[in-house]
Amino acid sequence: MCGIAGYFDASVSDGNLILDLMSRELFHRGPDASGKFIHGGVGLCHRRLSIIDLSEEANQPMYSKCGRYAIIFNGEIYNFKEIKSKINAEFVTNSDTEVILEAFIRFGSDCVNLFNGMFAFVILDKETKVLHLFRDRIGVKPLYYFLKNAKFYFASELKSLLKIKAVRESVSINPEAINSFLHLGYIPQPLSVYSEINKFPAASFATFNGRELQIQKYWNVYEKIKNNKISDLNTAKADLDELLNDSVKLRLISDVPYGVFLSGGIDSALVASVAAKHVPAALNTFTIGFENSKQDESIFAAQIAKRLGANHTTHLLGPVEAIKMILDGMDIFDEPFADSSFLPTMLVSKLAGKNVKMVLSGDGGDELFHGYGVYNWVKRINNPLLKVSRPLLLRLLKLYGNRGRRVAGLLDFPLSGSLRSHLFSQEQYLFSQKEIEKLLKPSKVRSYFVEDESNISNQNISEVEKQALFDLQYYLRDDLLVKVDRASMLYSLECRLPLLDYRIVEYALNISPSLKIKGNTFKYIEKQLLFDYLPETLFNRPKQGFSIPLKRWLKTDLKYLINDYLNEDVISSTELLNFEYVKKLKDNYLNKNHDYLYNRLWQLIVLQRWMLKYTQGYE
Repeated sequence: MCGIAGYFDASVSDGNLILDLMSRELFHRGPDASGKFIHGGVGLCHRRLSIIDLSEEANQPMYSKCGRYAIIFNGEIYNFKEIKSKINAEFVTNSDTEVILEAFIRFGSDCVNLFNGMFAFVILDKETKVLHLFRDRIGVKPLYYFLKNAKFYFASELKSLLKIKAVRESVSINPEAINSFLHLGYIPQPLSVYSEINKFPAASFATFNGRELQIQKYWNVYEKIKNNKISDLNTAKADLDELLNDSVKLRLISDVPYGVFLSGGIDSALVASVAAKHVPAALNTFTIGFENSKQDESIFAAQIAKRLGANHTTHLLGPVEAIKMILDGMDIFDEPFADSSFLPTMLVSKLAGKNVKMVLSGDGGDELFHGYGVYNWVKRINNPLLKVSRPLLLRLLKLYGNRGRRVAGLLDFPLSGSLRSHLFSQEQYLFSQKEIEKLLKPSKVRSYFVEDESNISNQNISEVEKQALFDLQYYLRDDLLVKVDRASMLYSLECRLPLLDYRIVEYALNISPSLKIKGNTFKYIEKQLLFDYLPETLFNRPKQGFSIPLKRWLKTDLKYLINDYLNEDVISSTELLNFEYVKKLKDNYLNKNHDYLYNRLWQLIVLQRWMLKYTQGYE
């Protein structure tokens, strides 16, 4: 796990300075070693977090034995030993980086189809003067790029790009990204908050020859969906168990101490249970809880850890500690990002990072096995009776308190297009497009994110499956995985995600929905597998998620954020929002107990704080 950055810019006069500036911003991603390489108008730099093959020979940039190629790599290739055994070559290191390089030499860009892992890597062919860029199938590892007037810069994080004067002086706020953020709480690829910087797309590779960037997709999740779904419980459970055990075993390959994030929920408990089978000693597990909160699952995590014989560590988070960390925590994303669960993710990463250098996490289960409450709403909305009665229901529901207003927001969906994002947005207590048009100044309103379902040609996909595909392709990739990457890498901690092994993803997409939601039981198949490892009685409780008690804190300990960032002077200074609408939101939340508005206000705090930092400059 590392940080990478570089450029292809013939006008650069001091490549060493450029690379030093970019590398310095990525120190947290790789404090163990650093390296740089300059060839003509191309510069590559690398920050290393040593996990596999800790020797200096495995440092990067790494060069092919023939001297033609150089690589910088962020991530892990879990099946590198298998690939290595099939390549007829003399290897100098025991690293996966060298395996990538040798595979590229033999197979070109097609080598990426061999890799099971999380990765963003760049290879320079010195002979053809072409850069080759790759990103993993699911989008676990980040990569940003700036391209303007044949100046091409790339990096693992936005902050690294913004240290370059040519980039910094060219960027401007992307209005479409702001609109999308208000609707979703994050900015989806390929957008970034800057019009001139893009997120390199997942499951893609590209070439840059000094003039043109050509991007191609090498894996399409929609093409992996078959017409015949697996509907036998025993078959599906046995196959998943085999796949998950192999996925976990691969991800336990490490030359440093490791552990597991254990939240107390289904996904992390399953990953921890399988991992406990394959470790020689007690598994290290880590949990964050919340003081005096109904959302605290740490007691359940401790019970699971005890059952597994794990070496368990818990930390309870309270408002005082949260206040100290929450503002600095916002800055790790470099653009507006409203998922407040970044705070416990940061803290559990900090906790784990004191003891181990790598962890496993259970991310991906909700998207693959249908664990979100929004899937119930998908079923309801597609009921013919509801469609007929919707106009009347909308009028009546608004009269029935917070719950009624929230349900009205869910039902007030557009008649064509963007249904998936609308349902997601309202389930997350965020702004609908109608609200955004009132919230933003008229000159700032733009077309916002609309999900692309043009790839769904398979007629054997239910509406619930379509919503889950949206979560997999957008929410997971551009919110949850971004949160995990930035929060863990802040503390130089590698986080591996066994449930997102692409083989499990492809298999899960072809499990019948009837095995994912059975009656009122969500993630049915995953739970049945888990109960082969742990007693069902440990999980007889409602799903709670991994989030801070923000609704309460914004009225108490964090109320100052509303006062500091949503007052009239600040709103006027950023020239983005309609203050009268913001004032109404604040009044309804603080004085009329419209508690469902808490996440909308949090979004605005995040956005306004970022806007203030942007207008004040980067230095």
